[in-house]
Amino acid sequence: MSNYNIKALEKVESKTKIYLVIIAILLIVLCINNIKFIIPSIIFYVGIIAYTIWVYNKRKGELSSYINELTFSVDSAAKNTLINSPFPLIILETSGNVIWRSATFNKEFANVGINAYIDDLAKEIKTEIQNNNFKIDKQVNIDNKIYHVIGDYVKTKKKDRKKEIKYIITLYFINVTMEVELTNKYNDAKTCIGIVMLDNYEEIIQRVSEENKPQLIAGIEKKLYEWANTCGGLIIKKERDTYVFVFEQKYLSQMENNKFTILDEMKEIETEEGMPITLTIAISDEGESNYEKYESALVAMDIALGRGGDQAVIRKEGKYNFFGGKTQEVEKRTKVKARVISHALEELIKKADNVIIMGHINGDIDSVGASLGIYRLAKTFEKEAYIVNNTYGLTLENFITTLKQEGYGEAIIDKNKALDIISPNTVLVVVDTHKRSYVEVAELLEKTEKIVVIDHHRKSEDFIENAILTFHEAYASSASELVTEIVEYATKEITLEQIEAESLYAGIMMDTKNFTFKTGVRTFEAAAYLRKYGIDIIKVKKWFQSDLESYAVIADIVRNAEIVNDTIGISVYDEKDKNANLICAKAADELITISNISASFVLGHMGDKICISGRSIGDINVQVILEKLGGGGHITLAGAQLEGLTMEEAKTELIIRINEYFTENNI
Repeated sequence: MSNYNIKALEKVESKTKIYLVIIAILLIVLCINNIKFIIPSIIFYVGIIAYTIWVYNKRKGELSSYINELTFSVDSAAKNTLINSPFPLIILETSGNVIWRSATFNKEFANVGINAYIDDLAKEIKTEIQNNNFKIDKQVNIDNKIYHVIGDYVKTKKKDRKKEIKYIITLYFINVTMEVELTNKYNDAKTCIGIVMLDNYEEIIQRVSEENKPQLIAGIEKKLYEWANTCGGLIIKKERDTYVFVFEQKYLSQMENNKFTILDEMKEIETEEGMPITLTIAISDEGESNYEKYESALVAMDIALGRGGDQAVIRKEGKYNFFGGKTQEVEKRTKVKARVISHALEELIKKADNVIIMGHINGDIDSVGASLGIYRLAKTFEKEAYIVNNTYGLTLENFITTLKQEGYGEAIIDKNKALDIISPNTVLVVVDTHKRSYVEVAELLEKTEKIVVIDHHRKSEDFIENAILTFHEAYASSASELVTEIVEYATKEITLEQIEAESLYAGIMMDTKNFTFKTGVRTFEAAAYLRKYGIDIIKVKKWFQSDLESYAVIADIVRNAEIVNDTIGISVYDEKDKNANLICAKAADELITISNISASFVLGHMGDKICISGRSIGDINVQVILEKLGGGGHITLAGAQLEGLTMEEAKTELIIRINEYFTENNI
């Protein structure tokens, strides 16, 4: 008997019992008042009970008959629905054994070798069952058609030879080909907004004679219009060096596959002094309206320019994809921005309760030198200023000791002290990094909204978004160079202490490798400004000296280097060392000085992390390679840190990324 049958009978029985109790009470009351009704009452009550039992049995039989008939009708309807399902339907076991197929299924797949598809599907389903995923809901491609497969499991009592539980699976195949095609057409027809900017327009125009300017501009615009036409798009000139590019989303993958060849084609345009013309392209398909997509493209453009220009960036599904970026950053010749930033930073400092400065994890002389420059700026305006320094290598440890001996002991604080003194009205200045995950104490970023970022590294995705003031110039040699310009253009004369000037100078020296790499006019101007403070060059050089033991280790690393892709030197420092990043950096510097090596990578073991230092003479973009591993830096100097990998795994991953770079750039 079904559960429904039992519940119905229980309901009838419950009401009958109540009535019998009421009648019994009434008869008892009657008998108490008059004893001569006792025998008639008993006879009457027995008769009622007998009648009740008879009625109950009769109703029970009728109810059971009705329910059985109803159940049979429902089962028949279910079976008919199953057999005559309008959707192709199949019942099978997880082994792939087909128990039953509907007529619609046989008709739908009459001319298709469906068994191979079913076997593959059964294997996938079995794997999902083993992973405790009992929901079937997926799309499969069968004979150039797309089917939405949904279904359910029924556990059987039988077990297979391995004593694993067997399941019977009912699968419905719903043809969604037209729906998917319409969705794809709709998505392909969506608008993408791009911004195209000529990086060095001003420099090019200034160097071209008046009679050749119209011809050059026409040549540039012809290239752009031809490129836009191949993408089915429309390009509109917004400013002298900026264009807005509108096209359909279906062409986006085409651009990605072609690696934005327009970047190289633009460099083929000849100029009078042979200076290549470079483009920066930012594209976004994020946003409900075209205006939102344009705003998103502007953010992407900031990222691309922060990485040095000469590249394309696509913002899609919350991520950035980069293309190009092969040439050196273009140094800006105007110092207007440095002056504006300097004055704006002054105003923030004047209104602040105090100033906290921090660099990046495992700080170096550049981050500390830049910190000291901002420290002196804040002290000049009579504000309490502190430098957060939690982590550093051996060389910096000696320098920090020197600073404390020079009277900066109270100014240099740790994480706990910084968290105690920071307030919403604190100006937090981040130097030598813009990455949220790479700052010395990330928790400080949540304690104040007055955040200033000063950095020279090529911009990455993990940038600090809520900074109210940003001085991010990828052309600069170092953070110390940028801070020197801020100090130089302050409205109030800033007098640096000698050790502060020396540390700024040392920061520039370190990041330029003694003014060899990534130097421009403004690099030497900043160095000249600092030299007037009577810098002791010998003292500064001593900060970079290696002890004999470290030098021997570096020599071994260079000696054991191997060459991949003909010009890439790779070596490994296997010993676990907290200062491995410093050793690797120096070894990479030495390795790049060897002839026929255009780029060098040295991997080191820091205990819980694998560090990688990359160097290049400019032909190979080490920043793009190490960015694929979560790192960053510049074309000629970059680094990365990997967690959860062995040294061999990290080396293999690095070689894979190098090969990807060579493939993508057809080297």
